[in-house]
Amino acid sequence: MSHLKRVDHITYACKQGSIEQWAWFHIEVEGGTLINRIDDVRPNDPDDSMKIWCIDYGEFGVALIEGIDRAKQSQVSAFVNRHGDHAVQHVAYDTYDLEAFQKRMKEMGGTPRGETLVRNDGFGILKQMFARGYEEGSAAETSFPEYVQRPNAEKGEDVSITFAEETGVGFYDQVADAVEDGDTAPFFDFSKMPADWTVPEATPISGTR
Repeated sequence: MSHLKRVDHITYACKQGSIEQWAWFHIEVEGGTLINRIDDVRPNDPDDSMKIWCIDYGEFGVALIEGIDRAKQSQVSAFVNRHGDHAVQHVAYDTYDLEAFQKRMKEMGGTPRGETLVRNDGFGILKQMFARGYEEGSAAETSFPEYVQRPNAEKGEDVSITFAEETGVGFYDQVADAVEDGDTAPFFDFSKMPADWTVPEATPISGTR
C-alpha cells in the first residue's frame, strides 16, 4: 500500500538575479499562477536569507527560491553554486498519514531533518517533515525530500496547493541549524535493507500505456 498520494510541490533553487526569469517561464510559458511572493523570509537576519515565490498549477505547486547573501553566504547560494541554476532542491510528497509514514520511515532507517512543523495555511492544518539530504554532506548543498499531510478531501476540506506567509522559514531554519551543528549525515541508512531483497515483478496498472 502506498503511503504517498502525489507530488505536492517542487522547489527550485535559482542563482541570484534569475528568479524573475524563471517566474516568467513558469507563469507565462507553463501557465502557472503566482499565489505568494516573499522577497525576504528573514528580513531582520544580518547574516543571510532567501526569496521564495510560489506558483500554483491546481494539482501541484512550484516554489522558486533565491539566496540573499549578507554577512554570510545563503544556503540557497551554496546549493546553486554546487548544482547550478534552477536545480531541484527538494520535492514535497503529500502523504495519507504523515505520522504513520514517519514511524515506518524511522523503523526502516530514515531520519528527519528536525521536528514536524504544524501550521494553518488557510485551508486547514498542514503538517510538514523535512528529511536530511539524500547523500552525506553539507545540509546546504544536498537535495532532500519533504513529506506533508494536507487537509483531507474525503472530509470536504480544500486540498488546493497553498503557501502561508511563513513559507520557507521552517526548512530554512532547519537547514541552517544543521549546517551550524555540522550535521552531514544522510537521510537513509540502508543497513536495514535485507541482504536477500530482490526487485519484485512489475505490476501493470490498468489504463497505462
